[in-house]
Amino acid sequence: MKRSIRKVAVLGSGVMGSAIACHFANIGCQVLLLDIAPGELTPEEQAKGLTLDSKVVKNRVVQSSFDRSIKSSPGPIYSKRFLNRIALGNFTDDMAKIKDYDWTIEVVVENLDIKKKVYEEVEKYRRPGTLITSNTSGIPIHLMAEGRSDDFKKNFCGTHFFNPPRYLKLLEIIPTPHTSPDVVDFLMYYGDLFLGKTTVLCKDTPAFIANRVGVFSIMKVLEVMKKHDLNIDEVDKLTGPVIGRPKSATFRTSDIVGLDTMIKVSTNLYQALPNDESRDTFKLPEVALQMEKNKWLGDKTGQGFYKKVKGPKRESEILTLDLNTLEYKEKAKAKFSTLETTKTIDNLRERFKVLLAGKDKAGAFYRDSFYSLFQYASNRIPEIADELYKIDDAICAGFGWELGPFETWDALGVEKTIKEMEAAGSKPAQWVYDMIAGGKKSFYSVADGAKLYYDIPSKSYKPVPGKESFIILENLKDKIVWKNAESLVTDLGDGIVNFAWHSKSYTLGSSVIEGLNKAIEIAEKDYKGLVIGHQGADFSLGANLGLVFMYAIEQDYDEIEFMVRQFQQSVMRIRYSSVPVVVCPQGRTLGGGCEMTLHADIAQAAAETYIGLVEVGVGLIPGGGGTKEFTKRVSESLEEGDVELNALQNAFMNIATAKVALSAEDARDMGILRSKDRISVNKDRQLLDAKAAALELYDAGYTMPVPSKNIKVQGRSGLALFHAGVFGMRMGNYISDHDKKIALKIANVMCGGDLTSPQEVSEQYLLDLEREAFVSLTGEKKTLERIQSILTGGKPLRN
Repeated sequence: MKRSIRKVAVLGSGVMGSAIACHFANIGCQVLLLDIAPGELTPEEQAKGLTLDSKVVKNRVVQSSFDRSIKSSPGPIYSKRFLNRIALGNFTDDMAKIKDYDWTIEVVVENLDIKKKVYEEVEKYRRPGTLITSNTSGIPIHLMAEGRSDDFKKNFCGTHFFNPPRYLKLLEIIPTPHTSPDVVDFLMYYGDLFLGKTTVLCKDTPAFIANRVGVFSIMKVLEVMKKHDLNIDEVDKLTGPVIGRPKSATFRTSDIVGLDTMIKVSTNLYQALPNDESRDTFKLPEVALQMEKNKWLGDKTGQGFYKKVKGPKRESEILTLDLNTLEYKEKAKAKFSTLETTKTIDNLRERFKVLLAGKDKAGAFYRDSFYSLFQYASNRIPEIADELYKIDDAICAGFGWELGPFETWDALGVEKTIKEMEAAGSKPAQWVYDMIAGGKKSFYSVADGAKLYYDIPSKSYKPVPGKESFIILENLKDKIVWKNAESLVTDLGDGIVNFAWHSKSYTLGSSVIEGLNKAIEIAEKDYKGLVIGHQGADFSLGANLGLVFMYAIEQDYDEIEFMVRQFQQSVMRIRYSSVPVVVCPQGRTLGGGCEMTLHADIAQAAAETYIGLVEVGVGLIPGGGGTKEFTKRVSESLEEGDVELNALQNAFMNIATAKVALSAEDARDMGILRSKDRISVNKDRQLLDAKAAALELYDAGYTMPVPSKNIKVQGRSGLALFHAGVFGMRMGNYISDHDKKIALKIANVMCGGDLTSPQEVSEQYLLDLEREAFVSLTGEKKTLERIQSILTGGKPLRN
């Protein structure tokens, strides 16, 4: 059945409902967000003479919920431009409007009776054949469909988003026995392609997949930490980025989500799983119940496992809860010899081998935690999923893990780990032994660039469904055509080559710049186009500041000048290559990473791209063509008679305040992305989308652009206005003397220097001014202090 989703109704405007409404608005849908009409007036409403029939009263609940969502951080909306796609209303007056909507999503309170009452109303107005789904996280899906019409049941399904819906990639699809297979297929397809989600087809079992395994893992951590006498700071150190998990780790995540949410899920699982062999793990420890009683639920109540207080000098300080005494104490320094040995191991799979082999408490903690997790995950097949990849996909997308349980087990070596698990009393499921006995030594394999998983019924490897639409660089190692220590060039097929790098923080040092130029050279010689991008957490955090600092301390300004000139030339090669070049920013794309993006023929940005020219923050100006490019774009955007200084001032402020876009659409609003640049809502599809864009440019008869020589600049007249503004800011003590110096250097570049009148200049002219300003600022002590503060974590500059 062919479906088109243009209009979506969301029933329930709480935290999840409002955020889901925003995400549908993010992708271009018209959204109707409804909630209950209140039953009584507030004192303020009474004072205004309002009644229960007043529209503002009837929409009070939905309006206040939506306003809270919009003000939340991180925000749920890509751009404020999209807010007008969302209409607010109430169940009493506006439920009938859902007849015009293609998809109705129920997100009301987790109470079966209330949900059924909502569905009775929905059934009165819903157009036959339209989708109706529930975002429940725990109520059995089939119970909600009881008593409904055949058409309702056929088009009804669970669609479980994770909070916050914009940022967490998981969308669990849970059909009932009555759900049409066409509906399931459509939701799996739409969630991936349009909503940007990892869609996982789940069975209708308690907590589905991600929460079942993820909450088990968290509860097991609580159990194991007590066994090994570890504190909260130590556990969060052990369960964060070092094992490929979010920085919030275990306890900070609980504070963000809310301890009450964790308690509710754990309690529900304990009650719903009488036959689960690990049921007791879901039993809440006494300390959690006491914290609930104290209302220490996390951020929502001001304190949880952590508490922010004001120090003696009014500075903010984070205290940690001592689980033994229930008193808040200063954060403890967590240090383990096992972690020290992994500091130089960037590859997570290799790091895991060292972590679980540790001889200290950290190693013992990891072994107890992971062996129990492996056992539990293997025992859940086929209960919650028939295929093992679904468990990994769900836990990674829902909880932000880099590697799922089976992927981690693979990294450690399946057969070797089984023996250690047995010794620890965590024997896995029988099918794992059968897999090993059948000669299959891993849960995953790669063949012809495709990721395969071990299929238990057939005892063979099969392609992971849906991944054929993705380009996964890790699976294309046999397609590498060139590499050095920090970068590589890979053949993507169809005449397109990719340039990727893996330096620390994806910084742009000499090896990466060498690789970039080599990639362009290879593409121009043998290929149709080049895609610049990788699949790490961030695109790039900019230049190698350590190198800049070293040369500046030694006052070797010629080396700095050479380094900046080389980067400028490399970035200009992106723009002026004989083949189309598509750049793929994603995650943090700062400084030089932003400058690479600015010079692309087309930028294929991930929706979650946080991009900006941030050099001012370290006492410099953008020196890789960024200042030049903002000036050029202002010149190109103006029509005859336009006032250039207003547009130039906006561009200047973006640089001078080191403003960072909070999404790709925000970057479009800032002028970093142009109308022709494209956005991939699903980051996993970004390289494939970029490849298609490069081929499209090539097939359209791509010709190399000609460097601009007609960039209009204002000269002294523009500089005079900028000087007045900057000096005013300094006189008002809004900026420091050093900030003033930086701002004036930015203005000097953007106005074309000390020119007697407005005139046209070349790109190279502006690049020379930009480079001169950058190098001169590296000689400033304040700049060096800022750079060293970043490099050393705030330690002062030594004389």
